[in-house]
Amino acid sequence: MTWLDQIPWWMVLVGIATLGLAPFTPEPHIWEKLKMLAAGTLVKPLDVFDLAYHAISWVIGILKLARAALP
Repeated sequence: MTWLDQIPWWMVLVGIATLGLAPFTPEPHIWEKLKMLAAGTLVKPLDVFDLAYHAISWVIGILKLARAALP
């Protein structure tokens, strides 16, 4: 996973702070989609794509953190 090591932390954090949490009001979009997923109402392909789009920076951040924490 050398591609993951090549992504700087500042870029991951900016992605999480902007794309990962946008729009900021009334609630982050990813939170809305996660609630829909938990309720079982995330059925439209556009909603699934939207969840993946807003979650990608979070996933990269978690993978990068796990890679740094594990030997």
